[in-house]
Amino acid sequence: MSNRTLTIIKPDAFMGGKAGLILAHLEKQGFKLISARVMKLSKEQAGEFYGVHRARPFFGELVEFMTSDYCMPMVLEKDNAVLALRDAIGATDPAEAAEGTVRKLYAESKGKNAIHASDSDENAAREARFFFAETDLIRA
Repeated sequence: MSNRTLTIIKPDAFMGGKAGLILAHLEKQGFKLISARVMKLSKEQAGEFYGVHRARPFFGELVEFMTSDYCMPMVLEKDNAVLALRDAIGATDPAEAAEGTVRKLYAESKGKNAIHASDSDENAAREARFFFAETDLIRA
């Protein structure tokens, strides 16, 4: 069944000129781009979006990184989109990511790992609503 997920090309990859390469890589794997935008997150937005990690030791560093420059949230569609995207991007640490995954190809480090991917269908829907209005997600 075709469904949707959210991804964010993070500041390191976006500002490093890798957004087009990453999107092309995902499209070659069968993902369909539904909506995208370029934006610079505020500290409040990043804190709210990553609020589930608030108690984790890396939270402050994550918020600083995600607000350091522009990023590119996108909604993608494919069968089993959440799992397929997580497989396509690879492990958080690019040194541990499988060959041919986005993070193996384009990430700098565990902290600057190029891309975010939703971890469940429920979070994908919630995260998509964080960045996009319902009218942004309507496809004929």
